[in-house]
This record gives sequence, structure tokens and C-alpha cells, in this order.
Amino acid sequence: MAELPAIAGRVVVVGDVMRDVNVRLQGPIVHGSDQRAEIEVLPGGAGANQAAWLAFLGVEVTLFARVGAADVKPLGAELAAQGITPWLAGDARQQTGQLISLVETDGERSFLTDRGANLCLSIADLPPDWTEGTGLVVISGYTFFEPGPREVALEMKAQAQAKSIPVIVDAASIGFLQAVGTEPFLEWTKGVTVLFANREEAALLSDQAFLGKQAEALAGLARMTVIKLGGEGAVAVSGGAIVAQEATHRLDAVDTTGAGDAFLAGFVTAWGKKAALTTTLKVANEVGAKAVMIAGGRPPQ
Repeated sequence: MAELPAIAGRVVVVGDVMRDVNVRLQGPIVHGSDQRAEIEVLPGGAGANQAAWLAFLGVEVTLFARVGAADVKPLGAELAAQGITPWLAGDARQQTGQLISLVETDGERSFLTDRGANLCLSIADLPPDWTEGTGLVVISGYTFFEPGPREVALEMKAQAQAKSIPVIVDAASIGFLQAVGTEPFLEWTKGVTVLFANREEAALLSDQAFLGKQAEALAGLARMTVIKLGGEGAVAVSGGAIVAQEATHRLDAVDTTGAGDAFLAGFVTAWGKKAALTTTLKVANEVGAKAVMIAGGRPPQ
């Protein structure tokens, strides 16, 4: 079944807000010594990035997250200026999450992550009437990787599904997926409307190396699974088969941080406009391509 339900209302994103220390290496790391780099602090976090790209594309979006108490007002104002409605809870003990992004000369990146206040996200922070006016829930995979925020993700998923609100999950991180195990993650996310995974995540979740076999193995997990193939585009999988495929062209990436978040936002935007599935994948590819040509995980201001 390749058809997706209509999105009738705002998009609510639940996920991390981070401060990214973006380190653009000018050569290979010299272990035990120095390497030149360009370093800047940028706003980040998968959930916040997804919300920012959605707002950039004209989608009504709300972000539910937890940050250090001192950052609630300034980060809330920053998100609002980008067109996002912030539902930010403040944490008196933990600081806002921080991440070091090591960007290599080919644009590929590796992360060192301290999730901070994100790990203390609580369902008690969520407005009780949050489903009213909500047409889609986007849950960052990072929310499933620790017990506290996982409870929030599972409860929001259950409440949304009880009201027939579609739910998206983005697998988010091959490293964290390996740490928690594929079987628990598949159980937590079973029944969602769309699951997003990159090539490596799809291989891990399906225990299969080839797309066709991945399609068969992932049948029944979600109504649709979208597999991101980087410079080769993306495919949509449903009912055990590949139902749409859209190629793209390779780029000399500046920074791949947030490319998957931008891809997701492009997909949701086209889906909300009831575009054909191939068109939806094409738009997602185009927005993802835009993201790799700028530094950091947020859209241009």
C-alpha cells in the first residue's frame, strides 16, 4: 500500500535541540598533534533541524523539546524567528545538549554527542491537548535511544495513532541503533506511517544488503519505508516491494550535517501538498541537496 494519508493540521516534531560545534578539518586528523580547522558554533539537533527546514519550506510546525533552563527564552525566540512554534521545557540541572561535528574534507561528518537536557524530556512537559490541530507527528530516532525520552516517544506515538494522526520516525543514527539493538527499535517503531532510514540503517534494520531484500524484510514494519541513498537518490518501500525510486545527482558536498533532516522536510512538504510519490521523493532529494551545500544543519537565513 503506497498511498499515504492526508496531513490535516500542523506538524509536531519531537526531538533534540543542540548546540553544534562545527569543526571543518583542512586535512586528516594528526593523532597526538595538530591539524588546521575552521570552527564555529551553530544551532543544531535533529528535531530542531527538521522543524527549521519544515518552517523554511512553509509548513506550520511546532517543536517539542527540552533545553537548559537558562536557554528556554533565547532559544524559544530563535526558533520563533525561524517560523517554529516552540514547546520548550527548561531543565534546572542539565544544560542544553552539545555536539561536536567533525567535518572531513569530502563533507562527510562524525559526531561526538552530549545530549544534556534532551535526556530528561518528560511527557509531563507536553500540553495535554497537543493532538488538537495536529496533522502529523515527526519523532526523531534519537528520542528512542534513552529510557526517559523513549517513554515520551512511545506515548506520543500511541496517542497520535489513537486519533489516526500519521506518525513519522527517522532512524537517525547507525551508531545508536547498534547500541540499543535492532529488535527493540523495530518493536518501538512498528506501525508508524513512514520510517526514514539511510542505506546503512536500512541494511542494519533489515539484516539484508540489497534493496529488494530490504523491502521484503521491512514489510509490515511501517506503511512505507523511505531509504535514502545519498548521491544516488532515494527509494520508497511498501508492502514488501519498491514502489517508487528517484535518482539525483552527486554534489561536492560542503557539509552533510542535517541533510537527512532536510530530506525529511522536503518529503513532508510534498506529501502535504498531495504530490505523487515520485514527485515527493524528487522534492526530498532537492531539499537534501540544498542542505549539503551549506555549513550546519539548518536552512539558510
